[in-house]
Amino acid sequence: MSDAQKFRWVFSFLMSLLMSGVMSGWVTWIVAGLNGHFFASWGRAFITAWPAAFTIVMLCAPSVQRLSQRIVMNRHLAANQPGA
Repeated sequence: MSDAQKFRWVFSFLMSLLMSGVMSGWVTWIVAGLNGHFFASWGRAFITAWPAAFTIVMLCAPSVQRLSQRIVMNRHLAANQPGA
């Protein structure tokens, strides 16, 4: 496995853990509040959300990174045009 492939797997793993953990906790808190079942509910929500988040990041991250690069580079090029 190349370094680029390893990076993609590690990035997807970490980003999906972060996003599914934060978002499932946030939504659980909004829906159920901080009650005695909060952590059990959050855990169930996280276990449900993480596989989907990982799959989405694996599939979509390269396209989103390319789009981000195009947006940033176009702004950079536009800012460096004469008369800008």
